[in-house]
Amino acid sequence: MSISEELSRLSDLHQRGVLSDDEFVRAKARVVNDAPPTRANPALAAVNGLQRSRSDRWLGGVCGGLGQITGLAAWMWRVIFALLVVCGGTGVLVYLLLWIFLPQEPAPFHGHQRHAA
Repeated sequence: MSISEELSRLSDLHQRGVLSDDEFVRAKARVVNDAPPTRANPALAAVNGLQRSRSDRWLGGVCGGLGQITGLAAWMWRVIFALLVVCGGTGVLVYLLLWIFLPQEPAPFHGHQRHAA
């Protein structure tokens, strides 16, 4: 039975009152968590993982982020963008668009959490 069929069956049982709200939530979580992981497209995963670097940056962290995701050194990306600027100016436009649209990598967690009393 597929996941969508199981979820549909659980929803039907919940609507008929056979499962309580709590039982429905737990059963649904169990079905979803036990599902085999889907194989994501590696290129799509790389694009989704692209972020501007906080530590390896000169301007916006774009080249540092590209270096982290591609394995090519950040200085090589800087040279590539500089060459694109010299050869028609497209490097500036591409860099600015990446700076605007790429999220910055999250700040490192230092473990100083305050607990509510």
